[in-house]
Amino acid sequence: MNDSQQTTPSVTLASPFSWLARGWADLRRNPVPGLLHGLAFSLFGILLYKTLGDRFWLLAGAFSGLLIVAPVLATGLYELSRAGEQGRHIGIGEVIALWRGRDPRLVRFGLLLGVAGTGWVLTSAGLITLLSPVPVSRPLDFLQHVVLGDSGLFATWLLLGALLAAPVFASSVLTIPVLLDTDCTLWQAVRLSWRAVADHPVPLALWASLIVLLVLIGLLTQLFGLILVIPWLGHASWHAYRDLRI
Repeated sequence: MNDSQQTTPSVTLASPFSWLARGWADLRRNPVPGLLHGLAFSLFGILLYKTLGDRFWLLAGAFSGLLIVAPVLATGLYELSRAGEQGRHIGIGEVIALWRGRDPRLVRFGLLLGVAGTGWVLTSAGLITLLSPVPVSRPLDFLQHVVLGDSGLFATWLLLGALLAAPVFASSVLTIPVLLDTDCTLWQAVRLSWRAVADHPVPLALWASLIVLLVLIGLLTQLFGLILVIPWLGHASWHAYRDLRI
């Protein structure tokens, strides 16, 4: 793929729902590796909650940071969908072999997302700790004093999160599939990702909203919903790439 290629003009507001439908079909076709990805996410989220449950000011940022690095962690799901397009049925062994390959482009991008995620965790924790009128140590405290409080802290927290999430989304919505599927350099892949967002801002804003909604549903089911949501979104993200950068 060449960095000068143009994105396809066929992406519309209906496209994100098509991506979800095709992602669901991929998950049904080869469910075990995808569900193992989702289980790993869910168990790690539960571990975070058990570890930081009495420090919710830190937990909120940690969960958000996990979502920031999720595109790299979903690399195996993209490979599963790519193999399915080629008529191949691969298992978790091939996915593990992909990670063992240690593509330096994926490693560098993962480190960059990790830095962004860590920055948000620290920013979120500092903001809630410094500006909350009372200590926030439980989910109920966060709901009462941050979300429902009249200090404006929740609006500030959301605004800062959005300011970080928007460029991270633009930088990552296509980058990992491009790196997996082509010989592009990391910066070429990131530019392609930004170009796709610039060319199709409304469909991709809808796509981002659907991702947030489905992840929120997964979180509200005591994290067990992530077992299904994570592979579904990972497979769907591959089809987003295919429509945006065929």
